[in-house]
Amino acid sequence: MRVLITGATGLIGKEIVKRCLDKKISVHYLTTSQSKIQEKENYKGFFWDPKKGEIDSSCLQNVDAIIHLAGATISKRWTKQYKTEILESRILSGNILFNTIQKNAHQIKHFISASGVNIYPNDFNEIYNESNDKIDTTFLGNVVSSWEEVADKFAVLDMKVSKIRTGMVLDKNEGALPEISKPIKLGLGAPLASGKQWQSWIHIQDIARLYLFVVEKQLEGVFNAVAPNPVTNKEFTNLVAKKLNKTLWLPNVPAFALKIVLGEMSTLVISSQNVSSQKIENKGFQFKYPDLESSLESLL
Repeated sequence: MRVLITGATGLIGKEIVKRCLDKKISVHYLTTSQSKIQEKENYKGFFWDPKKGEIDSSCLQNVDAIIHLAGATISKRWTKQYKTEILESRILSGNILFNTIQKNAHQIKHFISASGVNIYPNDFNEIYNESNDKIDTTFLGNVVSSWEEVADKFAVLDMKVSKIRTGMVLDKNEGALPEISKPIKLGLGAPLASGKQWQSWIHIQDIARLYLFVVEKQLEGVFNAVAPNPVTNKEFTNLVAKKLNKTLWLPNVPAFALKIVLGEMSTLVISSQNVSSQKIENKGFQFKYPDLESSLESLL
């Protein structure tokens, strides 16, 4: 089997590549940086620039499935200009793939697109599964909804389409966990806003395993990529402090202060989505790290 991966050098992409190569699955990957193009056994890079509409179409050669992860990070200050980049990076990259496949002979059977649980509205009580059709009216809700609309187009190319709605990915060195741990290590940690907001998270190893599970089982449709046991922000913060042998003594950081410091981006830490993993589990996927305690044990 051969997969084409976009965003292969990102947090999730690197782990998926590693697992593909361990399983002897050949990887083609697209990069906007000429210096990141490599060619070694079962691993070959190709150049693209979605902003300029440039892509090396030979990346499609003998590819069975595409894992589409490309998109500008949402963990960077949301200026007006950068918000445009967040949205366009997802739409332009998907469209150039679609147009290139449409124009070239191919054998691709499956298109798997990254997505986010941010599509679900902020809610402290509801448990969201994939059949829920409510879409959050915030900027992020619009981004994820537009992202999925682009993915849906690939169905007309006679291939299965899957959308992986990902929660907060926990990794030792990158992403949210190091940022959460930093103030706690300094003795300055505290729950955010009310602390009651739900955080649906997933271990880096489980998100990579889940993508490969969807590819290998040729599963179609929407899947929530979150661990089976979401926690509140207060529970999350307390457990990280416990693992680091630190005491939390400061009061919660007020929501208004977070909005002043982070602006619109504060929705990332204030918003609440309690998301269910039942659908992917019903397909036979087993989480290696189903609870936060075991996850933090492996990462901190």
